[in-house]
Amino acid sequence: MKYLSNKNGFLGIDNKFNFKEKVVIVPFGLEKTVSYGGGTKNGPKEIIKASHQVELYDEELNCEPYKKIGIKTLKPFKINKDMKKALKKISNINKDILNKKLFSLTLGGEHSITPGCIVPFVKKYKKLYILHFDAHADLRESYNGEKFSHASAMKRCLDYKNVSLISFGIRNISKSEIPFLKKNRSRINIFWAKDKIKWNLNKFKKIIKNKNVYLTFDVDGFDSSIMPATGTPEPGGLFWEETLNIIKIAAKNSNIVGADINELAPIKGFNSYNFLVAKLAYKILAYKFLSK
Repeated sequence: MKYLSNKNGFLGIDNKFNFKEKVVIVPFGLEKTVSYGGGTKNGPKEIIKASHQVELYDEELNCEPYKKIGIKTLKPFKINKDMKKALKKISNINKDILNKKLFSLTLGGEHSITPGCIVPFVKKYKKLYILHFDAHADLRESYNGEKFSHASAMKRCLDYKNVSLISFGIRNISKSEIPFLKKNRSRINIFWAKDKIKWNLNKFKKIIKNKNVYLTFDVDGFDSSIMPATGTPEPGGLFWEETLNIIKIAAKNSNIVGADINELAPIKGFNSYNFLVAKLAYKILAYKFLSK
């Protein structure tokens, strides 16, 4: 695997600092099926750029997590225009990372990458739970004739019989998705945004206790007031502290085996949105490796 220099990679760490990596950041700006606003192909580059402004010290964990983790960033590479070939590429990359006993965090790109990202995890683990942050259920069989659309990302993940889904922040679902949801209630748990005040996070904790969990985060899961830089922003979503609390519960009670963050569509001149996603990525890694 070819890495960027520390200085040019995630967090922009001084090149004089040497460490053995535990985490590989994979920039994968796939953009093929966006259905409203575009620009997700620029997400990885802007997240990495913004990460250079993230404070390395974490006041909550009382340390500089990167020194205890070791984070390397893959050099950007060409992404095939054919959707199936592109998904095969990210599957193979994650397989290589997993074989080296490293942790993969993929930066998208659109949410359609997730079914490709999870393939090696599905094969490795007898049972895999997907922790899914999103405004949309993504349970359509297809959208605009595309089976691998971003609107079908979780449906494609559930094509694997050993996958179960836990979704947070959903507030947009089509009528066509309801029958599949009802039929698969044993495999799908949705914490609806409309019920946020009544969420039972102890139930969530019990579901994931000692389980293998893959985390996928569509940034439109955030409320549109703090994250408008995405193709399909939705009001009524998640805010920063409650989001971190859910991730922290997952990190303390389950084995987070891999992750991806998707659907940032950078807006020129509005760097705070890129920064939010960069900090989210750093917090996910800090909780994964340091919160237990």
